[in-house]
Amino acid sequence: MRVKVAERGQVTIPKVLRERLGIRPGTILEFREKNGYLIATKIEPLDPVDRAYGKFGRGRRTDEIMKQLREYTDDNSC
Repeated sequence: MRVKVAERGQVTIPKVLRERLGIRPGTILEFREKNGYLIATKIEPLDPVDRAYGKFGRGRRTDEIMKQLREYTDDNSC
């Protein structure tokens, strides 16, 4: 697909590519040059849940954490 660079250096990414790659308004693209080619990479910012993922287990397996939570719930049930 060919696009024309506008006077201010802007290009329009064809709709079929935007849809296929999930590029929406606000998507961050990183540009770099490699061997004479311009390469754009979509950057996926981490949402708050992704940033916290894995920080609370403290080296314990999920099964151990769930067992402890279930024991706590059973001990404190009404």
